[in-house]
Amino acid sequence: MKIKRKTVLNILLFAIVLSFFVTPLGHFGKVFLNRLFASSPDIINKDNREKILSYNWKLKDADWDFFDFGQSKGNVVFINFWASWKLPSEAEFDGIQKLYDEYGDRVDFYMITNEERQPVEEFMRLKNFTFPITYQIIGEPAPLYILEPPGSYIIDKNGYIVVKESDIADWDSKKVRELLNGLIK
Repeated sequence: MKIKRKTVLNILLFAIVLSFFVTPLGHFGKVFLNRLFASSPDIINKDNREKILSYNWKLKDADWDFFDFGQSKGNVVFINFWASWKLPSEAEFDGIQKLYDEYGDRVDFYMITNEERQPVEEFMRLKNFTFPITYQIIGEPAPLYILEPPGSYIIDKNGYIVVKESDIADWDSKKVRELLNGLIK
């Protein structure tokens, strides 16, 4: 019995689609596709920027010690709300890692999660990310709206929200670097 070329192609296509659901290849493929379709975040026009009214916000650092967000008053701040189990969060982390490697000494990075330590530490170890992790304290009032992961803010030195991104973004872009360079000056 001879198999038609069209049948072979259909079987191959079916196998590829199926691999996206039942194999590790599918996970990497979905991360890749999320990165591929991510775009640079939109910068809020100066006339439309909101100012955070308070820096009073209790958080926990990677060692599970309490600290106050007020330590960032007067600094440029990058905030990302994320979850280790959310694929779009993982997809944008390579770009955030590159941004942190370049600006970590001039911009305050807050990678905020509401998860417990163990899954977060395991995720960070497996993926080799080195940016600092911040843990949200559930019920603690925040000076800005807590976005669904992946959601991010960039705040200038005067407390104005310059970027509010409610979706996956390409943080390793020329546009973001130019913005940060301008805000740091």
